[in-house]
Amino acid sequence: MLFEPRSGRLAAWGNALLAGLVSPDEAALSIVGEDAVHRVAGLPGEAEPVGLTLALGRLRALGASGLRVALPAPGHPLGLSGPPEFNARALEAEEAVVCAGAALGLVPEVTEAGPAGDVHVSVLWQCLPVREAPPADVPSLGEAERELAEALREATVVLTRLDVAGSGPVAEAALSAYRARAEAGREVLAPGYPARAVRVLALAQRVDLMVSLAYENGHGGAVAASEMAARGEALRPVERVARRALVAAYNAAVEQR
Repeated sequence: MLFEPRSGRLAAWGNALLAGLVSPDEAALSIVGEDAVHRVAGLPGEAEPVGLTLALGRLRALGASGLRVALPAPGHPLGLSGPPEFNARALEAEEAVVCAGAALGLVPEVTEAGPAGDVHVSVLWQCLPVREAPPADVPSLGEAERELAEALREATVVLTRLDVAGSGPVAEAALSAYRARAEAGREVLAPGYPARAVRVLALAQRVDLMVSLAYENGHGGAVAASEMAARGEALRPVERVARRALVAAYNAAVEQR
């Protein structure tokens, strides 16, 4: 399955709305996606959680000119700028959205209910104060594209040698699904993004998929402890580079203004 963080959908379609390229209803429907409902709590001036259309309008009134994505991981506060409370919540959720032009950020709290096969997902975005400062460790689109190409080459050599590249029916099905969606012209970003951002996001999602398949398909030929450690060493930098590229792509609409 392709990695599409909820923070990415919120930032992409929120940016398109703020730029006047889509209607509030279109933005809200695209952000919610296959979830049941999204609401926003903690907005200044709102005592109760509100819907996405009202929340995005209120953020614009509060000065938000764009939305950036953060995808932090332990030891890597990617896209964050503080304060510690917001960073801690974002790290727990593994994602967040930070407003440009307003000292506010949004962290999702995801709730699932219902039996297997009929799970309803609701998302409550908690609005919190953030520090107005440059986001941590976010590359430019050009840097992200170069890093992805280099990391992918290096990892492919190591994983092939260790016989742990994604293989088998599960891997083939996932890769086939990726190719089908790509060939069908899937809209990977909202209107208003440069073509390079679309290209970087698609490549980052493909790299993330390959890494996930390598992890999920067992150890392959890497049965020795040293070989398993080598696989982990090969995959970790690729995961980090893919996350940096995802953030660079989602944030491109803000950076180009």
